[in-house]
Amino acid sequence: MRVFKTKPFSRFSLHEGIDDALLCAAVKRAENGLVDADLGGGVIKQRLPREGQGRSGGFRSIVLFRQGKRAIFVYGFAKNQRETIGRPELKAFRHLAKVMLSFDDRALKAAMANGTICEVMCDG
Repeated sequence: MRVFKTKPFSRFSLHEGIDDALLCAAVKRAENGLVDADLGGGVIKQRLPREGQGRSGGFRSIVLFRQGKRAIFVYGFAKNQRETIGRPELKAFRHLAKVMLSFDDRALKAAMANGTICEVMCDG
């Protein structure tokens, strides 16, 4: 399972103090069938804990997800800033999932080389 984050999500996670270990834990939960919300079309919502607190009051992340293959964190927000995403955003995320989850190795390398995404290193 390869895990990535987009440049905008990287900025969000850095600003909010969300480290890669939390992203890896969220993907591991999803891999084990513990998806917070399946939004369809390869898009899931996973909760991320706020430092010193649990997941319920923390952050929400939108992840492009293909079981056993790839997870790409594309968007994050604090629960206290917004409740969820709207239909137009969801439609855009589903389209993005269709495109990015179909990337072959060459396309992934190109996206990493141009800074669109970066790989998150998770243990085992």
